[in-house]
Amino acid sequence: MPRPLRSALAALSLAAAALAGPMLALHPEPAAAQAAAAQPALSVEEARAAARRVLEAVKSGDANARYAQFSDELKAVSSPSMVAATMRTQPRVLGYELLSVRSGINSSTVEAELQTAAGNRVMFIVLNRQGKISRYYVDRSDDPTSQVALNFVKALSTGNYITASSFLSPQFQKDIPPASLQAKWLALQALTGSFVKLGRAVEAESTADSRLVLVNVVFNRLSDNLFVILDANNQIVGVDFPDSPAKPLPVR
Repeated sequence: MPRPLRSALAALSLAAAALAGPMLALHPEPAAAQAAAAQPALSVEEARAAARRVLEAVKSGDANARYAQFSDELKAVSSPSMVAATMRTQPRVLGYELLSVRSGINSSTVEAELQTAAGNRVMFIVLNRQGKISRYYVDRSDDPTSQVALNFVKALSTGNYITASSFLSPQFQKDIPPASLQAKWLALQALTGSFVKLGRAVEAESTADSRLVLVNVVFNRLSDNLFVILDANNQIVGVDFPDSPAKPLPVR
C-alpha cells in the first residue's frame, strides 16, 4: 500500500531520529576522550594548509592521497580504489580558492570555491584536530531538487557512503555518519533483495521550507520508493528507509 505523502512531511522533525536506528559508532574510553580533548584545535593557518592538501589531491586526481586524508571513521567505509572510481565520475578540478575558515572546539570548517570543467562549485570541508577530513558538503542550492535526491540514492547504491553523506545537511551529517548510512542501506536490502537499478525521482510535495522527493528503486525482489526530504537549500534533512517494503508483484 502506498504511504501517505502528507504523513511523510508531517514526520519531518522526526526523520533524523527515525533514520539513526542503533548507532554503530563506539564511544571512546574515558582516557582516550581526555587525550583527544587535550589536543588543541587547528589554527587558521593549519586549517588552510590542510585544506590545500585536500584540494591539491583532488586537482591532481591522486586517490591514494585523497584516501589518506580521511579520518579513521571515513576510512572504515572507503578504500583508495573506491575514491579513484568516484573521482573518475566527477568534473575535473581546474583550480580553487580558499574563501574562509571557521574554527570550533573540535573541528575547523574551510570554505572553498572550486573551478571545475562543469563550472564553479562551493565546497565546505570539515577537518578534525589532526587535519583529517571528518565530513564535507557542497552548495547544491541551485541544482534541481529531484536530481539531488537521485544522486544521493545513486551514491548509496554504489557503496559510496562518504559521497552520499555529503548530500546531507551539516547537522544531519553529525547525527548520521557514513557507517550508519551503510548499515541502513544493507538492512534495507536484507528485506528487498539486492539493488538492481534506480527508477525516477519525483518531487511529490513542497513547502516554503522543505521538499519531499520520491526516488523509485528496483531491487531483485521488488521495487519501492525512498522518501527523501530536503530543506530550502537542497540539503537532505530526512530519509525514510521503508521497514515494511511493498510485497513482490506477481509475474504478468
